[in-house]
Amino acid sequence: MWTATILVLALALAALGIVVRVWRRVHQLRTGGVDVALRSRADEGARGWHLGVARYRGEEFTWYRVLSLRNGPSWVMNRSDVAIAGRREPTTPETYTVPSGSVVLDLDGLGRHVEIAMGPDALTGFLSWLESAPPGKSVPWAS
Repeated sequence: MWTATILVLALALAALGIVVRVWRRVHQLRTGGVDVALRSRADEGARGWHLGVARYRGEEFTWYRVLSLRNGPSWVMNRSDVAIAGRREPTTPETYTVPSGSVVLDLDGLGRHVEIAMGPDALTGFLSWLESAPPGKSVPWAS
């Protein structure tokens, strides 16, 4: 009897923890975040995309994976460390896994090759943020 009660209580606490984390992630999306899909390996065809929420923190572009129990960002990019190596439209299979109307950017200079996919409004904001480096700092940028 006590074992079943303790087991039910433990499962309820675990479920509550998951609900709190999911609520926090949705709250982040609704308060200033933008939908961005990220993929760290380009050779996977249409696979490997992860949906997330990105936010700007001064010189940093932080990305939080939507389905993650991690507290902090899953990926952080500093404005001075990135260069846009290319831009393309998503392939037909990729359109099902990236935000609607997305453009895929190939980013280099982060120690590894990363692709991000974002919609037109988020793309305009990202390119503006990338170009608006403080005076005296050069940012390798190409569209």
